Amino acid sequence: MINWGGLRALYIKEVRRFFKVQLQTVWGPAFSALLLLVVFSIAFGRSGKLVMGVPFATFAAPGLIAMSMMQNAFANSSFSLLVGKMQGTIVDYLMPPLSSGELLWALVGAAVTRAVLICFALMIIVNIWPGHILPVVPWAAVYFGLMGAGMLSFLGVLTSIWAEKFDHNATVTNFIVQPLSLLSGTFYSIDGLHGAFRAFSHVNPFFYVISGFRYGFLGTSDSPIALGAIVLLSVNLGLGLLCYGLIRSGWKLKN
Repeated sequence: MINWGGLRALYIKEVRRFFKVQLQTVWGPAFSALLLLVVFSIAFGRSGKLVMGVPFATFAAPGLIAMSMMQNAFANSSFSLLVGKMQGTIVDYLMPPLSSGELLWALVGAAVTRAVLICFALMIIVNIWPGHILPVVPWAAVYFGLMGAGMLSFLGVLTSIWAEKFDHNATVTNFIVQPLSLLSGTFYSIDGLHGAFRAFSHVNPFFYVISGFRYGFLGTSDSPIALGAIVLLSVNLGLGLLCYGLIRSGWKLKN
């Protein structure tokens, strides 16, 4: 039996936690992403050069939305358990009558909710400038957006379980999440890469999120869509099972 009441209560608690400071957790990241789009558009888009057949700002906007969704999903899910361990309130997560799966899905669900809200906020902004950026393949935008947000949500939970202080969290952010995000093809097409850089892109799961999400908006892609869908589903299943096993075992949670 699934404890739907407890699952819903924890999910709502986690959503309310970030929504109380929505200027910082939703609109702030959306504004920062817009500034990145403006800066890169000025730097690379002034010549009028087309990327994959569209202006640079139109090309970069979907990838930037997906990148912001992933980064903030990670930020949300990597916070709760870590703060609980540091403040001695982890018992509030472990003692209620929730199974390991219910606890995991509440944390991941709240993180994905934050990612979706940021997506909607950025959609509003980018349709003001550069304008007319709407999904042309809706299922791809939804699938790859949710797969990307889910992947980073699971990674955030995994980090939150492993980390013992905020420095550990920052290490994962600075040396894994941000580099993989920036090297995912958000601001360039990998068709122009060669050798090791092109090979690295194809083993970077962030790339398949960006490419698939962009396909949902532009209808064109620089990677096989079916391959990306399978890779991301496999990565999410693997991370989800790993998180579930660690929560169930109590590793670094029940001391």
